[in-house]
Amino acid sequence: MSQLNPIRVGLLGFGVVGSGTWTVLNRNAQEIARRAGRQIEIVRVATRTPAKAAPLVGPNVQIDNDLQGLVDDPSIDIVVELIGGTELAHDLVMQAIKNGKHVVTANKALLALHGNEIFGAALEKNVMVAFEAAVAGGIPIIKAMREGLTANRIQWVAGIINGTTNFILTEMRERGLAFADVLSEAQALGYAEADPTFDVEGVDAAHKLTILASIAFGIPVQFDKVYIEGISRLAQEDVSLADRLGYRIKLLGLAIRREAGIELRVHPCLVPKEKLIANVEGPMNAVVVKGDALGETLYYGAGAGSEPTASAVVADLVDVTRLHTADPENRVPHLAFQADALADYPILPIEEARSSSYLRVLVQDRPGVMADISSILAKLNISIKSMIQDSKDEGAANIIFLLHQAREGDVLEAIQQIEHLPFVQSKVVHIRLEKLS
Repeated sequence: MSQLNPIRVGLLGFGVVGSGTWTVLNRNAQEIARRAGRQIEIVRVATRTPAKAAPLVGPNVQIDNDLQGLVDDPSIDIVVELIGGTELAHDLVMQAIKNGKHVVTANKALLALHGNEIFGAALEKNVMVAFEAAVAGGIPIIKAMREGLTANRIQWVAGIINGTTNFILTEMRERGLAFADVLSEAQALGYAEADPTFDVEGVDAAHKLTILASIAFGIPVQFDKVYIEGISRLAQEDVSLADRLGYRIKLLGLAIRREAGIELRVHPCLVPKEKLIANVEGPMNAVVVKGDALGETLYYGAGAGSEPTASAVVADLVDVTRLHTADPENRVPHLAFQADALADYPILPIEEARSSSYLRVLVQDRPGVMADISSILAKLNISIKSMIQDSKDEGAANIIFLLHQAREGDVLEAIQQIEHLPFVQSKVVHIRLEKLS
């Protein structure tokens, strides 16, 4: 093995992922060095709680709460940003790049909001920004898409990329529980934060989808153009009905190439049970990528957790170490495509998206109901695949429609018209249906 000096690493943050990174890097130090070609050593840790880190790190590593000092430390080659958030993390990462340091980050929100600026600055300073851990935890989806699928024109990406929501949906289906009950349990188990908004409302998944879409299609990061819908309004009744009909409800991130542009959307979907991704349960993550040459490939594994995420962080450290002295022009581009070749494909508004749909509406159980609803759908060129009626007490019935693929704007217009019919007793429940084929 090369006798080069060790690569010196500074850790910003020593929480769940930071401590996992320390543990994995030290436990597998020799194996990692054999792969990287030289030793990788964490020489400084900056954290808001140095006393908590000290027992694990020991006396030979500098530990303090001076985040800025670590970024400005001239002896450090790679800064690993694991503090989360966007404002402070943005300032520290930009300063590290300005100082000529490579950056490894697990911060999906930072890259979704500021990735274009960060990657541009890194290009100017000839440094690398690695971010495998920012999407799907330990699953090497970034590397697979950016390098392994280089020969393919990627057609679509679909991912379960938030473990909290997948755990909640699994429990709702398997145990017949309401959303609020499962959320409380997820918080008690540590799967959900005290404030779960980013997870259950789809924001976290949208951050990750933004990054995946950029790599898939060679477009700038554009988080503000992602359509986002969470799971907090999902009723247990619809989870059970979907199961009866042969589907599982999953919160999916979808990036789809169309002739007119790119669809970027995060929302609950009915997925056929026979699809592998429909059977991803609990807090696990999975991403399906469809390429023109290879077809569909599935990437599955732990999307969060200390050592699974640390696995991706350390893999990035190895990649940066290998390429530390390489000609910058020969490094893999941050977003898979050369920076001057990113495309300006339009991002389609949700009204222009196309998908199949599940509709459920509570109506008075009387003649003419089906005819009136079917008439509205037909006038908007929406065809019905199947329909079932689930009678309720007191002369009411649930009607469930499965619709063939249609323009989203037409479906939304149909829903609005249906809700104004005099016999309709509820808002229409609308869940998109994705066959992923």
